[in-house]
Amino acid sequence: MNVQFKKGVLELCVLILTSHKDRYGYELVEEISKKFEISEGGIYPLLRRMTKEELFSTYLSESKEGPPRKYYAITEKGLLLKDELLKEWTFYTRVQEIIHGEDSHD
Repeated sequence: MNVQFKKGVLELCVLILTSHKDRYGYELVEEISKKFEISEGGIYPLLRRMTKEELFSTYLSESKEGPPRKYYAITEKGLLLKDELLKEWTFYTRVQEIIHGEDSHD
């Protein structure tokens, strides 16, 4: 798969999942891995970059299973980007319709 495309998809997935509730890194890996394969090592650089771009704020929260976890909370800027990317994603769904021979104008 095209690396840039996969990065864009991963970014959109992270934005969507964190828009539902604050998440920690490994939790994001687990959720996304239910749909397609990603590496744990690939998500953390993305989260750092997105936090630096002010798409997320972070905070630590105690965990019953070990050390405190860093949670990512989507910001207003992150929500705006998510909405923008979702609009662009409709292009992909239109391509899928063509691939599968669906006519959306019936």
